[in-house]
Amino acid sequence: MQVTMTVNGDEVTRDVEPRMLLVHFIRDELGLTGTHWGCDTSNCGTCTLWVDGEAVKSCTVLAAMAGGRDVHTVEGVAQNGELDAVQQGFLEEHGLQCGFCTPGMIMTAKWLLERDPDPDEGTIREAISGNLCRCTGYENIVRAVRWAAEHPAGADEEVSA
Repeated sequence: MQVTMTVNGDEVTRDVEPRMLLVHFIRDELGLTGTHWGCDTSNCGTCTLWVDGEAVKSCTVLAAMAGGRDVHTVEGVAQNGELDAVQQGFLEEHGLQCGFCTPGMIMTAKWLLERDPDPDEGTIREAISGNLCRCTGYENIVRAVRWAAEHPAGADEEVSA
């Protein structure tokens, strides 16, 4: 079947199997490998991206279900070569180790900050609770999201030592 959607601002059309998952469409058909594929059961959150502004685990969505929709992946987060505030926060606060969960965490954190620009630690922890990280213990991830909330201009600001 043919599916057309907008991905990071560009309209794309591909012929796909009706049972193809959105995560595989994004990675295999479009070559956008920043969205990671971890579990196929919606438990890990590494495949989190946005469909029509909502954070979704793309291993639970068929590509056909995203037809006609607006999809945003981690590749579309930085703009004009400048890191987004969340990306900068992960850099500043050492919010990653192996990096496998990071794209899903970033997409979830951005989703949260669009809805709550000044979340407290509990709200951040609740928002990222569907994204598993086996390396960091979450402390630096929470600090990275707080950093982004406190520096919404992100990479445009200088961070004092």
